[in-house]
Amino acid sequence: MDHVADYREKGYAVVRGLFARDEIAAIAAAIDQIYLEGEAHGRSFRHGNLFYKLTPDAGGRQLVRMVQWPSYHQPVLNAVRLDPRFAEVLAPLIGSDLKQIINQVHWKTPGSRGDFAWHQDSRFRKPDDAYRNLGDSYVQTGLAIDPHTPESGAMRFIPGSHRAGQLGLDIETEVLGTEMSDEALVAAGIDPGNVVDLILEPGDLALWHPHLVHGSGRNTADHQRRLYINGYVRAADCDRGEWAFRGGEPVPLGPEPALVHYEALRERPEPHYV
Repeated sequence: MDHVADYREKGYAVVRGLFARDEIAAIAAAIDQIYLEGEAHGRSFRHGNLFYKLTPDAGGRQLVRMVQWPSYHQPVLNAVRLDPRFAEVLAPLIGSDLKQIINQVHWKTPGSRGDFAWHQDSRFRKPDDAYRNLGDSYVQTGLAIDPHTPESGAMRFIPGSHRAGQLGLDIETEVLGTEMSDEALVAAGIDPGNVVDLILEPGDLALWHPHLVHGSGRNTADHQRRLYINGYVRAADCDRGEWAFRGGEPVPLGPEPALVHYEALRERPEPHYV
């Protein structure tokens, strides 16, 4: 349980080799399938909670930057988010009755712009009244599919920044596609000299706090940088999300999607381009 002490002290932790190489190969193949689906749309597309975010590169080609809730139709990715190893890692932090409010894949293709500006995930937990005790009830996880290095655009963390709670970082600028800036950190009272790179190997699982300040740069390596992100919350403290675990046991998706982030889920659930 070394990850528990690290998480509480630094605001993040890494569980090394949680998934084996053969498992990661199967997950990577599923993620590649999802990428091809998004690419085939040619622009951003939504069907209920399922959402493909596409943006153009410098040459105008539409790249799939992320997908939300692919687990509604991708069985391998759905099985991963409900894997008992997640329940075991999360139990000492937020308990065994958990909902899930994040299920997404991020891609950074070599040479493409895939920056994420400095931010706290807490800015996206809306509406406020749906999330109680956010700092103690929510954990974000990221499973590395490829090597995460400074060259491939690894995440960058500010250790201990979670202890300050909600900070005065810019919440108006789009996070995806905006470069990290030292000025943004200084304006929020953070020393840029405290930044650390999150180095991950395929199969490593990172966990981070909703108030941890983090960002990432572009991929200048010669390989992809794929990350499978799943965010879990203590069920008693959240009115949204899909059930993931009850008593540590996985809960399958129900016949109808739950309200998560897409506010028009009931009014406009049909497939459409955005």
